[in-house]
Amino acid sequence: TPAAAARHEVEPILARLTRASTDVVLVAASVMDALSPVKSPSGIVALADRPATCSRRMYDRASPLVLIAVDVQDPGNVGAIVRVSEAAGADGVIAGGACADPFGWKSIRGSMGSALRLPLAVQRDAGAAIAEARQHGCRIMAAVPRDGRSMFQVDYAGPVAILIGGEGTGLPASLSAGADERVTVPMQPAVESLNAAVTAALIVYEAFRQRSARGPSG
Repeated sequence: TPAAAARHEVEPILARLTRASTDVVLVAASVMDALSPVKSPSGIVALADRPATCSRRMYDRASPLVLIAVDVQDPGNVGAIVRVSEAAGADGVIAGGACADPFGWKSIRGSMGSALRLPLAVQRDAGAAIAEARQHGCRIMAAVPRDGRSMFQVDYAGPVAILIGGEGTGLPASLSAGADERVTVPMQPAVESLNAAVTAALIVYEAFRQRSARGPSG
């Protein structure tokens, strides 16, 4: 919209788009309201090519760190998991089972652009996603609310795939039982569990801390 284009922080974006020969079209606020699915649009809508979804790219490094989100149905949580995974240096995120689409608009908004940079894949058979991770030498670590090893006591060296369960039900018992390691975020007894994205953030950043201390080899 003209109002959005006039904002000071938008000027550098418009300049980059112009240099890239990208088509920029100004529309009335009423048109923007019809285009945007949000109640209070920012005044900017973009059409972009969807990156290819291929899990193989995630395992190119010698010691990949991959997150597999299983049955995380809230797209905002999926987007947040993608965002924090990129921030913590993970190599990719796989949306498994009944996970929300990582390329849905709510997920894209929640990822703040990370979904367009970090390798993503959708694998409705979560077991197949885990099997592929094992083929690439990954240890499978399942995040569980109770009865796992403290996230601070787990060694995240080498190829690792972290399983994050959905809201409410968590990981299917068959997947958590078959993991190489069950990882728990320490909590006070009165708290039953944490949000899926918060759990992912805490564990992936502990992995990031340990792997950064070891150097490039992870």
